[in-house]
Amino acid sequence: MRGRIEVYLDGGIRRGTDVVKALALGAKAVLVGRPILWGLALGGAEGVRAVLDQLHAELDTAMALAGRANVKDIDASLVVRAV
Repeated sequence: MRGRIEVYLDGGIRRGTDVVKALALGAKAVLVGRPILWGLALGGAEGVRAVLDQLHAELDTAMALAGRANVKDIDASLVVRAV
Protein backbone atom coordinates (compact mmCIF):
# COMPACT_ATOMS: atom_id res chain seq x y z
CA MET A 1 0.00 0.00 0.00
CA ARG A 2 2.48 2.54 -1.12
CA GLY A 3 1.55 6.11 -0.29
CA ARG A 4 -1.01 5.11 2.34
CA ILE A 5 -0.93 5.43 6.09
CA GLU A 6 -2.68 3.52 8.85
CA VAL A 7 -5.51 5.38 10.54
CA TYR A 8 -6.44 4.83 14.18
CA LEU A 9 -9.55 6.67 15.31
CA ASP A 10 -9.21 8.02 18.82
CA GLY A 11 -12.34 9.74 20.01
CA GLY A 12 -16.03 9.74 19.33
CA ILE A 13 -16.55 6.00 19.64
CA ARG A 14 -19.61 5.47 21.83
CA ARG A 15 -21.52 2.64 20.13
CA GLY A 16 -20.85 -0.46 18.06
CA THR A 17 -22.19 1.33 14.99
CA ASP A 18 -19.45 3.95 15.45
CA VAL A 19 -16.87 1.16 15.23
CA VAL A 20 -18.43 -0.19 12.02
CA LYS A 21 -18.51 3.25 10.41
CA ALA A 22 -14.90 4.00 11.32
CA LEU A 23 -13.67 0.66 9.97
CA ALA A 24 -15.77 1.03 6.81
CA LEU A 25 -14.19 4.43 6.19
CA GLY A 26 -10.71 2.95 6.41
CA ALA A 27 -9.61 3.04 10.04
CA LYS A 28 -7.37 0.15 11.00
CA ALA A 29 -8.53 0.33 14.63
CA VAL A 30 -10.57 2.44 17.04
CA LEU A 31 -9.75 3.47 20.59
CA VAL A 32 -12.43 3.70 23.26
CA GLY A 33 -10.79 5.44 26.20
CA ARG A 34 -13.57 7.69 27.43
CA PRO A 35 -16.31 5.03 27.73
CA ILE A 36 -13.80 2.84 29.60
CA LEU A 37 -13.16 5.67 32.05
CA TRP A 38 -16.90 6.16 32.55
CA GLY A 39 -17.27 2.47 33.34
CA LEU A 40 -14.31 2.61 35.72
CA ALA A 41 -15.71 5.64 37.52
CA LEU A 42 -19.15 4.10 37.90
CA GLY A 43 -18.28 0.52 38.72
CA GLY A 44 -14.57 -0.16 38.85
CA ALA A 45 -13.40 -3.25 36.99
CA GLU A 46 -17.00 -4.53 36.75
CA GLY A 47 -18.03 -1.24 35.13
CA VAL A 48 -15.24 -1.49 32.58
CA ARG A 49 -16.27 -5.06 31.75
CA ALA A 50 -19.90 -3.95 31.37
CA VAL A 51 -18.91 -1.15 28.97
CA LEU A 52 -16.76 -3.49 26.87
CA ASP A 53 -19.47 -6.16 26.83
CA GLN A 54 -22.07 -3.63 25.70
CA LEU A 55 -19.81 -2.24 22.97
CA HIS A 56 -19.05 -5.77 21.75
CA ALA A 57 -22.75 -6.71 21.70
CA GLU A 58 -23.59 -3.55 19.72
CA LEU A 59 -20.77 -4.27 17.26
CA ASP A 60 -22.01 -7.85 16.79
CA THR A 61 -25.56 -6.60 16.17
CA ALA A 62 -24.43 -3.92 13.70
CA MET A 63 -22.33 -6.43 11.78
CA ALA A 64 -25.19 -8.95 11.67
CA LEU A 65 -27.61 -6.31 10.39
CA ALA A 66 -25.05 -5.32 7.74
CA GLY A 67 -24.56 -8.96 6.72
CA ARG A 68 -20.92 -9.07 7.76
CA ALA A 69 -19.62 -12.23 9.45
CA ASN A 70 -16.36 -10.75 10.72
CA VAL A 71 -14.52 -7.45 11.04
CA LYS A 72 -12.44 -8.13 7.90
CA ASP A 73 -15.69 -8.09 5.89
CA ILE A 74 -16.43 -4.46 6.83
CA ASP A 75 -15.78 -2.23 3.83
CA ALA A 76 -16.71 1.11 2.29
CA SER A 77 -19.85 -0.33 0.70
CA LEU A 78 -21.52 0.02 4.13
CA VAL A 79 -21.26 3.81 4.05
CA VAL A 80 -23.57 5.96 1.96
CA ARG A 81 -22.37 9.51 1.62
CA ALA A 82 -24.86 12.38 1.59
CA VAL A 83 -25.25 14.15 -1.72
